[in-house]
Amino acid sequence: MTCYETLFVVKPTLTEEEITAQIAKVKDVLAKVDAELLATNDMGMRKLAYPVEKSDRGYYTVLYYKANGDAIAEIERNLRINEEIIKFLTVKYVNGKEIAQFEKQVAAANKGNEAESKSEEA
Repeated sequence: MTCYETLFVVKPTLTEEEITAQIAKVKDVLAKVDAELLATNDMGMRKLAYPVEKSDRGYYTVLYYKANGDAIAEIERNLRINEEIIKFLTVKYVNGKEIAQFEKQVAAANKGNEAESKSEEA
């Protein structure tokens, strides 16, 4: 299995529940293609570098996972046909330095998620 990172941007006009549902749809696709989801980094609403589909902003989410190469085609196909996702990018990590950086990013994303869950509990 190879390490991958997929960043996708959801339309800013959706409600929080709809955004959460879109993220869950992508995670379901990962589960269907037997990808191992390692971490999720919800970056929130951000300004886009340039307008896309008349939107200046979008809700950014990054998924870190391990999958087989043929699974990426199915994941990207689902991202393409989903009208609520306006942009996406998949990055493949191959050599040792890249994989070390990938593991740092996964650890940082998991650490951020733990901090969020602790603040919600308080």
